[in-house]
Amino acid sequence: MGNRVICMKKKDVVIRSGGGDGGSRSKRVNRSQRKLLADEETLHRRALSMAIHQAQGFDGSMSRRVGSTSSRRQTLSDPFSNNKQVPEFLESLTVKKFVLVHGEGFGAWCWYKTIASLEESGLFPVTVDLAGSGFNMTDAHSVSTLEEYSKPLIELIQNLPEEEKVILVGHSTGGACVSYALERFPEKISKAIFICATMVADGQRPFDVFADELGSSERFMKESQFLIYGNGKDEPATGFMFEKQHMKGLYFNQSPNKDIALSMISRRPVPLGPMMEKLSLTEERYGKARRFYVQTLDDLALSPDVQEKLVRENSPEAVFKIKGSDHCPFFSKPQFLHKILLEIAQIP
Repeated sequence: MGNRVICMKKKDVVIRSGGGDGGSRSKRVNRSQRKLLADEETLHRRALSMAIHQAQGFDGSMSRRVGSTSSRRQTLSDPFSNNKQVPEFLESLTVKKFVLVHGEGFGAWCWYKTIASLEESGLFPVTVDLAGSGFNMTDAHSVSTLEEYSKPLIELIQNLPEEEKVILVGHSTGGACVSYALERFPEKISKAIFICATMVADGQRPFDVFADELGSSERFMKESQFLIYGNGKDEPATGFMFEKQHMKGLYFNQSPNKDIALSMISRRPVPLGPMMEKLSLTEERYGKARRFYVQTLDDLALSPDVQEKLVRENSPEAVFKIKGSDHCPFFSKPQFLHKILLEIAQIP
């Protein structure tokens, strides 16, 4: 097993083992809370506007960086840094670009709070819509393999400058795409962060991680009411999509109502083929990657016990935990997710 750094939380402030100035930082959170809420409201309105355009068939060529504007750097507050700390913090980093990969049914839009906080810290977040997701206009029912599903991510990494590396962040089943990219381009990925994600081992399927909640794949394919038959009832299922109430109960039990509303009008069917595909991961490539895992302790979609099993069987370099977070910490606990991302970026 790798070295595990267990990061516990006290009253919602994530504290990494080894101490630090968590107390003073939490005070800054309180002082900036009012401005932070106003900033989030502005960003939410932008994201909601874009999602409505998407629901109306908006052109997928639009920038995928939800709500990203140059002026936001001056107007948003970072609750975990101040003007004196940011230059020193940035100077110590060798990799400053984060590539954010969404999970099943989501799109790049779900990262709008994370984008804002990372940019305010002087970092460079980049989001991607996987095939058939978000603003990517590929028909989700035509996406049958993990290679096809991950194509936008793979193209992004392939087009990076030769010497540039990135920190790759994957949420939920987006973790499988992160693992796929690690196997393809280990030399381009400085660190990989799995947020309550399907950090599967060689020979496992993304779906296998959810077996405790959804049952076996065979049973799911025969009995699930959430399956979609994009090619007709006589053909194999092509995707699945949970009902709204099911999503709210499993994914958003701690998320703000405005973010739930955004998700309900923005979500798209999940391609089934990539979820049922076994990954081929080698020790020579995937095995050499620096992996980190973020556990969400109030998660009803991927229970803490299942997440603990994942890190036990496929041990990452370090584990962080967010108390009070549902399956979508970028909605329910964005400040604390931000702090963890910054902390991982600074690990030598």
